[in-house]
Formats: sequence, structure tokens, C-alpha cells
Amino acid sequence: MNPKDHQILRIALPAIVTNLTIPLLGLVDTAIVGHMGDAAYIGAIAVGSMIFSLVYWVFGFLRMGTSGMTAQARGRRDMKEVMRLLMRSLLGSMVIALTVIVFQYPLREMMLWLIAPTADVRSLSVTYFNIVVWGAPAVLGLYSLGGWFIGMQNSRTPMLISIMQNVVNILASLSLVYGLGMKVEGVALGTVIAQYAGLFAAVGLWWRYYRRLSLGKVLLVKEKFVDWLVFFRVNRDIFLRTLFLVAVNLYFTSAGARQGAVILAVNTLLMQLYLFFSYFMDGFAYAGEAWGGRYWGAQDMVAFREVVRRLFVWGTAMVLLFTLVYVAGGMPFMQLLTDESNVVEASRDYVWWAYLIPIVGVAPFIWDGIFIGITATRDMLVSSCIAAMVFFIGVTGLMGQMGNHGLWLSMILYLATRGIVQTYLYHEQILRKPKSR
Repeated sequence: MNPKDHQILRIALPAIVTNLTIPLLGLVDTAIVGHMGDAAYIGAIAVGSMIFSLVYWVFGFLRMGTSGMTAQARGRRDMKEVMRLLMRSLLGSMVIALTVIVFQYPLREMMLWLIAPTADVRSLSVTYFNIVVWGAPAVLGLYSLGGWFIGMQNSRTPMLISIMQNVVNILASLSLVYGLGMKVEGVALGTVIAQYAGLFAAVGLWWRYYRRLSLGKVLLVKEKFVDWLVFFRVNRDIFLRTLFLVAVNLYFTSAGARQGAVILAVNTLLMQLYLFFSYFMDGFAYAGEAWGGRYWGAQDMVAFREVVRRLFVWGTAMVLLFTLVYVAGGMPFMQLLTDESNVVEASRDYVWWAYLIPIVGVAPFIWDGIFIGITATRDMLVSSCIAAMVFFIGVTGLMGQMGNHGLWLSMILYLATRGIVQTYLYHEQILRKPKSR
């Protein structure tokens, strides 16, 4: 095996396992409330989970920005800067978390206004939100620590934390609901307990494996204002880029909803195929962050280019694998997810769009990882902005003639545009001006 393949898989495989465990947190909550005898409980968990998914997605820069800069600092063997980056990220995450808690009421009301659930679901969603919002420091703190671990070429620790969180969530939620007779409150409290258990585990594992980095001495080193400017610039670009991604995904969902319940259900189920592919490709993106950033920081361009090349070799293999799996199992998968015959029949007209997802999605996933690793965040922002414009122009011009096919074609063009623009920027901007970054 190519030595770079070994390095890539050492990061990618644990990261893939971590990603696959993430949906389990939501599935466990849904399964518990699904036996409470009222569909409103399921709706409340779905709405509450969606709110926090969107809010925390926007703050994903805490993980991505930290991983890329940490990987580069480690590549330069600047361990003091490695620790400074962790402290900056953790401080930023706590400030944001406290802001979320302080402004929880307007945040909650705005999100509920956007989602517009029915009255019974809304009431239960408020209860869920009011408890889970107190987990914000744990979630965002884990973003910072998780990004730092990835930057240190350590994806096993986030994997162990994620698995532990699922176990704690299951035990806590079951105990509170069935042991103490709680309902939505028990599920929400179980989620918060699991979140803080994950944070404490992350801090404990950091102490066990990294305390030799002399945290105390680092805290005494005077921070440079310019370093904070770089930190905020990188995270600002990722934040704005994420807003474009959120806008596209929200509009995709709302445009499907306006076509009726059946089309909304079809699009929602088909997007599960996109998410499943993303769980695997994110693992290779993390490898790009860790090793790409490290070799870029060490100014070892030969090793850096080899990592990029091998990542696309693995990406090509994933495209072939997932395309074959989706072509062979796309419809059986739809039938597994739902027994509504009208949804299954309607999906036959659209399932082939999902076959294209691996083909057009592989490049943007891999490039995102590489660009994060080398902190080429402005290029990520540019590509996302251009791709979002292509999506909204496509939706405007195609849906009137093609309906839901026009919506899916716009999504495919959006993914393809991201990959094409990033490929151009990599070859024409990044490789030609490596020292300017």
C-alpha cells in the first residue's frame, strides 16, 4: 500500500465511523418518543433537532478553522502555536455558546416562525428547545476540541467520544423516560447529559495524551493581535461559506414542500442517499485537512501533492462503489425507509438523480478538506458563492418548465459548480502562489 494511503485511511476510517454514529443520536430520541402514543412528540423532536442542526451547522467553522490551522502549525513544529489555536477556538466557542443562551428566546421564536409547526408540536418543541439549548457550551466546545484533534492527525479520539455519547444518550434517555416517567423533557435532558459527557471525555482524553504540551506556559505567552485577526479571517470566510450552503439546502427543502407532501417526502428520502455518501467522503475530507495542512505547513509540496492525488484516487473508488450501490439498491432503499406506496411510486421518477450525487459530489467534498487544511478559506467562500448563484438561477429558470426535476438538476449543477471552481482555483491560484498563503 502507498504510504500516503496508510496515512489517509488512518484518519478517514475512524472519521467515517464517527460520522455514521451521528444520526444515531437523533434516531434514538425519535425511537423513544415514537412509543409515547402521540405523533406530536415525534414532530417536536424532529423540529427541535432541525433547529439545533441548523444553528450548530452555521458555527461549524469552529471545527474546520481549528483543524486546518492546527495541522499547519504542527507541520511547522510550532507546538506553542498549536496550543494557542486550541485556546483561541475554545474561547470563541464559549463566547458564541453564551450568546446563544442569552438570546435563546428570539432565536427560538425566529426558528419556529421559519419552520411553522402546528400548535401542539410547537408547544412540545418549545419544551425541548428550552432544555437542549443549555448544551450549547458542550456542543461548541466539542467542535473546537474535535477540530484540534483532527489537526493533530488524531481521528480516533473523536470516534471514541461519539460512540460514548451515543451510549450515554441511550442510557440517560431511557432512564429518564421509562424510569422517572418523563416525556419530551426526559429525551431533551438525556441529550444534554450526553453532550456534556462528550465534552468531559474530550477534556479527559486531551489531558491524558497532550498535557505534555505545557498548557500553563502557553497561557502565559502574550497573544499577538495579528494572530487573532488571522483566526477571525479564516473563520469568517468559513462562516459565510456555510451560510451559502444553508441557504441552498433550506431552499431545496422549501421548494420541495411547495410541491406537496408526496414530493417533499420523496426529496427528503432521496437526500438520505446524499447524506450517506457525505458521511464517507467527509472522512477523506478530514484526511485532507490533517495531512494536507501538515505538509503545507511544513512546505513539503511533494508530499502535499501526493496526498491530494491519493485522495482523488480514493474518491474515484468511492464514486464507483456508491454509484453501483445506488443503481442496484436505490429503490429497495426507498421501500425500506417508507411503506407509503404513493411515495415509493413517485420516487421512481426521481431516484436516478441520486445516482449522479457521487459523481458530482466527490470533488467538492475532497477539495473542501484540502482547502480547510491549507486555510484557503477565501477560495472556499468564492466557490460556494458562485455555486449558490448557479443553484438559484437554475431553480428560477428550470422549475417552471421541469418541476421537481428542475429542482434536482439545479442541485446537481450546484455540486458540480463547486467542484469545478475549486479545481480551477487549486491549479490557477493555490499551486502558483503557495507562499502567499
